[in-house]
Amino acid sequence: MQRFILSKKNPIALIGAILIIIAFTSKLAFKNIDVFTWSLIIASILGIAPIAIQAYQALKVKVVSIDVLVTIAVGGAFLIKNYEEAAIVTFLFLFGAYLEQRTLNQTRSAIKELTEIAPESALKQMENGEFEEVEVDEVDVGDILLVKTGAKVPVDGTVLTGEGHINEASITGESVPVSKKKDSKVFAGTILENGTIQIVADRVGEDTTFGKIIELVEEAQDSKSKTERFIDRFSKYYTPAVLVFAFIVWLISRDIEMAIIILVLGCPGALVIGVPVSNVAGIGNGARNGVLLKGSEVIHDFSKVDAVVFDKTGTLTIGNPKVADIEFYTNNTHEVLAYLASVESESDHPLAKAVVEYIGDTEFYTVESTDVVKGGGIVAQVDGHRVAIGNVALMKQENVDLDEKALVDIARFEQKGNSLVLTSVDGKLQVLMGIRDQIRPGVKEDLQKLKALGVKRLIVLSGDNQGTVDLVARELGLTEAHGNMLPQDKAAYIEKLQAKGQIVAFVGDGVNDSPSLALANIGIAMGSGTDVAIETSDIVLMNSDFSRLPHALGLTKATANNMRQNIVIAVGVVVVLLASVFLSEWMNMSIGMLAHEASILVVILNGMRLLGYKLR
Repeated sequence: MQRFILSKKNPIALIGAILIIIAFTSKLAFKNIDVFTWSLIIASILGIAPIAIQAYQALKVKVVSIDVLVTIAVGGAFLIKNYEEAAIVTFLFLFGAYLEQRTLNQTRSAIKELTEIAPESALKQMENGEFEEVEVDEVDVGDILLVKTGAKVPVDGTVLTGEGHINEASITGESVPVSKKKDSKVFAGTILENGTIQIVADRVGEDTTFGKIIELVEEAQDSKSKTERFIDRFSKYYTPAVLVFAFIVWLISRDIEMAIIILVLGCPGALVIGVPVSNVAGIGNGARNGVLLKGSEVIHDFSKVDAVVFDKTGTLTIGNPKVADIEFYTNNTHEVLAYLASVESESDHPLAKAVVEYIGDTEFYTVESTDVVKGGGIVAQVDGHRVAIGNVALMKQENVDLDEKALVDIARFEQKGNSLVLTSVDGKLQVLMGIRDQIRPGVKEDLQKLKALGVKRLIVLSGDNQGTVDLVARELGLTEAHGNMLPQDKAAYIEKLQAKGQIVAFVGDGVNDSPSLALANIGIAMGSGTDVAIETSDIVLMNSDFSRLPHALGLTKATANNMRQNIVIAVGVVVVLLASVFLSEWMNMSIGMLAHEASILVVILNGMRLLGYKLR
């Protein structure tokens, strides 16, 4: 019976409203006091039933809830035969609960949207080579799947054949489609806007990036911050205190009506709901914008961050060395680059790969012989020519003349932090290339935004040499730069900052920097949502999108401010209402309950503003 009555709270509220309208219509229009009285009595009894059940369930677990206060207040109103206020209070309480639940459901729309766009089926290649539609749960790692234009990618995978553009907004928050071709990574839940691709399944089900996003946001929404835990404890003692206070007022004044009004006005509903709704809305906004905030505690800590520490490679920089500067000392550039590509294409060295990638499609010559010079480079015979590729020391060993212009160029390239690749043909310098790990586009602007948001220290820690790290720091305007640091050195540096009382965030790729990610107050992972990044960090920037970092900080600050606003609103309303009991003539149960429910809606609507937050 209890479950049935609780399931009918909304219809009971509707019936209560109709009975109240009938009551006042019969009194004002027809002067029928009997219909007026009995309509209000029935409305009161119906309305108090679910509230009293909830109060009883709370008392069974030794919690004096808001429902207990309202039940006692309505019972007291019945004792003094104030049926009018009893009926109105129960209706407003139930109607307020209905509005509260409806509004809260909207704040959880981010999760609802995620689960609704989760892929349900896939075109799987069967043993006969044909593709058949199957449930996504039937896909295993290693299966080959076909994705057509307009379809959702069913799993995390790698493109085998075909090309197309994929909308990855559900993963990264970025609406601009991303080009995909052979060997490109794709994510479950993203949409192929054009083209047709075949993929091999790398991660399926809950192990996909999309599955982990849903799991993380659900966990985050269920977690509680220090503020929420404090308010829970506060409410546990506050509600009985209101009961005691109302009893003392009655003992002193012998005014039962005043005591009942205090019970209604003292309900801390807005205080209890205000902080969670801010957290849920903030986490929901992050999920929509490619930022995973793993819990309410993260919001609290990150909003107060003093120092943000960055790994360099793969975080501030792209992570792959590329040709950044080039000088030619010959007019026959096409042939020289062809010689260079022919030799370097046979090497697995990162610099060699950068050279080949830069040159691109070209004519390849047969490399007749090669001689690797340790610590210098490589000397080869190509098309009857002696081709030397390497550093300045190799050029000197090959007796290559480096004129004044070449020496000036070399010094200039080194000042920019380049690794040098010089190429000579038959003893004459032909090409000078500067190769470096280039800074991510837009990072400098994003770091300025962090400073504008109040971050005092921006620090880079890297295993690279100090000179290279200093160059990056100067270019980006960082506060400090420390090179030659092993993972344990980075962790020790973070501990030193924390020992000074600073709240430290560490931004890394989530793999080699996992000790620092775990140690920092807030670990922020780049790394396209990899398993290590998601498990180790507190915040994940999906698809390694650095531009999401200022949004994440701005969002947590806005969420923390929103929580404080809701606490002030909730406490302020209760103080004003209780003061008005003693200082005014107009305050009664109905007005108090109306103000109480209005304050709940105000804090919910204030919290919902975070769903539309954008960094200005």
